[in-house]
Amino acid sequence: MNESQIDLAHTVALGSIGDEDQRAVRELLDTANPTLRADFTLEVQQTREALALYAAAAATPPPAALRDRVLSAIAADHPPATVIPHPRAAVHPGNGRRAVRD
Repeated sequence: MNESQIDLAHTVALGSIGDEDQRAVRELLDTANPTLRADFTLEVQQTREALALYAAAAATPPPAALRDRVLSAIAADHPPATVIPHPRAAVHPGNGRRAVRD
């Protein structure tokens, strides 16, 4: 693989791929060269694994009180949600059971 293809694999692994890069990936994966396809796929996989390891190693736990503050803020801003039945669901008048209308 050349440098441009390696950069493209890293872009794919990061999930920040644009339309032009998508075309380049499609062309690369449609190539008749099975070694190039395998190398590209492996580079994407290894980059994703490295990013996941880095993210796990760099992660820090949130402050202990964060969950309570978030839940309190949610409760203060929004009343409890009510369950709204599916618009096609209705109670059958003859037996009281739910029937789904099409």
